[in-house]
Amino acid sequence: MAQLEGYYFSAALSCTFLVSCLLFSAFSRALREPYMDEIFHLPQAQRYCEGHFSLSQWDPMITTLPGLYLVSVGVVKPAIWIFGWSEHVVCSIGMLRFVNLLFSVGNFYLLYLLFRKVQPRNKAASSIQRVLSTLTLAVFPTLYFFNFLYYTEAGSMFFTLFAYLMCLYGNHKTSAFLGFCGFMFRQTNIIWAVFCAGNVIAQKLTEAWKTELQKKEDRLPPIKGPFAEFRKILQFLLAYSMSFKNLSMLLLLTWPYILLGFLFCAFVVVNGGIVIGDRSSHEACLHFPQLFYFFSFTLFFSFPHLLSPSKIKTFLSLVWKRRILFFVVTLVSVFLVWKFTYAHKYLLADNRHYTFYVWKRVFQRYEIVKYLLVPAYIFAGWSIADSLKSKSIFWNLMFFICSFIVIVPQKLLEFRYFILPYVIYRLNITLPPTSRLVCELSCYAIVNFITFYIFLNKTFQWPNSQDIQRFMW
Repeated sequence: MAQLEGYYFSAALSCTFLVSCLLFSAFSRALREPYMDEIFHLPQAQRYCEGHFSLSQWDPMITTLPGLYLVSVGVVKPAIWIFGWSEHVVCSIGMLRFVNLLFSVGNFYLLYLLFRKVQPRNKAASSIQRVLSTLTLAVFPTLYFFNFLYYTEAGSMFFTLFAYLMCLYGNHKTSAFLGFCGFMFRQTNIIWAVFCAGNVIAQKLTEAWKTELQKKEDRLPPIKGPFAEFRKILQFLLAYSMSFKNLSMLLLLTWPYILLGFLFCAFVVVNGGIVIGDRSSHEACLHFPQLFYFFSFTLFFSFPHLLSPSKIKTFLSLVWKRRILFFVVTLVSVFLVWKFTYAHKYLLADNRHYTFYVWKRVFQRYEIVKYLLVPAYIFAGWSIADSLKSKSIFWNLMFFICSFIVIVPQKLLEFRYFILPYVIYRLNITLPPTSRLVCELSCYAIVNFITFYIFLNKTFQWPNSQDIQRFMW
């Protein structure tokens, strides 16, 4: 069976890479010049490729650290000595974009290893389920699209997944180093390094909690009421954190991540903030509805697992059973939508992104729509939490806190910000049946076909500009 799974994996990876190479060729023919954010990334990488690393050569419009450019130079520069290619060829747009295609291969392999590690051994899924799940996430539309442009998504995903994998194998020093590499691609990836530390803490808390539950009932404090379980857990956490032995054990396990946290704090102090370069368009704010958008995004792309008549029936039954609680949640959600909804200037002005049309045709058309969607947001959030019930409450707490910190401060609604939390979520749900995986993969293939076709063929021009514009995520 292991050998057969190896054949499945090799076939899936080979076919995906072949299709990706064909798409890459189509992209290269259609886009001879830098497009969108590439107008900042590609010239900067080419300056690094030519050996110009001084700060005076840095483009002030770039807001991320130079991880992508440094790795790119390390990958393409040896081709000068190995193949005898000229520097003009090695530092070309096509070669630099190809680096992300190489990252996509690494992401495919890491996703497969993570599926093998994350899923419980006593509930091992079939070979075809693991390989199908890997293939599905590897062609996840918003991630797969950016494999063909010189953006930070593919590399950011690679180092974050690699750090998570090393964390699961207990190699925390390597995990923290890879987390630093991910931070060099995008500053918000520091939160996923924190998530890796949280994963270790959640594991120890879960073990201690299970031990606590095995104690005799008369040794446990008698707590009753609608929030009894929550109060028990809170009481347990307080007792656990008061133990010097427990804290010292967690400190010894997570010190590499703590050191990375101190390095990040030093960077923020020296830099005067998280963002480098142009900060005017990347101001942090409390954009709470971003979490609702993420729930909707996840429900849309995972609908075979999250949306079914039985799930809707269960949700409605739970709402009726705990109607006061859900009424309060609804009121709070409506208030957050009312007071904390922001529309970034890029969202309102840039008609090349799909989010422009979602905002214009859904949210801007009728003011009441954003409030009418609140029940759907609540259902999506509940469905996501319900699909993660196989994970411990402490793991869920770490995941949702990290997702909140990554997503909510972003003023701009952009689907790229949801990629990493979505992939982490999708890795950790119980592997669905093969029929659902096939449905999910088919939907992803259709979405990818449509988005690639529109991007390559449905071009347009702005008034007073000769540049060709394209629709994209």
